[in-house]
Amino acid sequence: MRPESPVCPSLVAWGNAWLSGHVGLDEAADHVEAVAGPVVAGDVPLRKYLANLRSDGLHEFRLALPAPGDPLGLSGPAAFNSSAVDAGQAAVAVLSDRRLGLVPVPDLRGSSYVGTRLEVHDAGPVRQDLPSLAEAEHELSSAMRAATEALTGVDGPAQARPDRPRDESSGGELAPGYPARAHRVSTLATRLAAVLVLADDRGLTSTQIAARTTALRDLDRAVRRALVAAHHAIFEPVRHS
Repeated sequence: MRPESPVCPSLVAWGNAWLSGHVGLDEAADHVEAVAGPVVAGDVPLRKYLANLRSDGLHEFRLALPAPGDPLGLSGPAAFNSSAVDAGQAAVAVLSDRRLGLVPVPDLRGSSYVGTRLEVHDAGPVRQDLPSLAEAEHELSSAMRAATEALTGVDGPAQARPDRPRDESSGGELAPGYPARAHRVSTLATRLAAVLVLADDRGLTSTQIAARTTALRDLDRAVRRALVAAHHAIFEPVRHS
């Protein structure tokens, strides 16, 4: 499951919209499975699994978008962190008395079945050091400016410069109930993530590659932090009250 896959972002966005009363369970599950294919958690179908979790005190989903050396959204234990880093993503289901880490892996059963299986792990306490939406938006804008300035000075035949995308009203992959600012930040971060996926180093010298790598690494970190903050924003006023 690639880090840029929308499985966990969709689960967190639509799961939180369902938990906050903005959509029903069927609508939330439909949107997740529209991007992930049929989903099971362990061996339990997604709808039944979510309903069971809510009966057990589920009240929030949190998004983790870790990278090697940057466990963004993770707080252990080691088995969960390792699986999440390998996948580049995870969702944390926050229940009244515990937390469960959900890591997506391809579910291939037969030649015609392609879906997603959520591996279920015990998860550590909710991270309290994640950025607010305002902080993440500021960091993303700063990183985008710095990357643009750095890459503008790197001459070479294969440059992908992170110019500011056009404003769009699609709202990215977030669900109903999220504030407009979260939709805006998520849309920008999602489009910048696509720029990072397309970037390559062909035709550049070692010095040019070093400058470019530093700029893109910082931008990648800001993109992931912005996406995490946007997906948590539906509950942000509650957290900071």
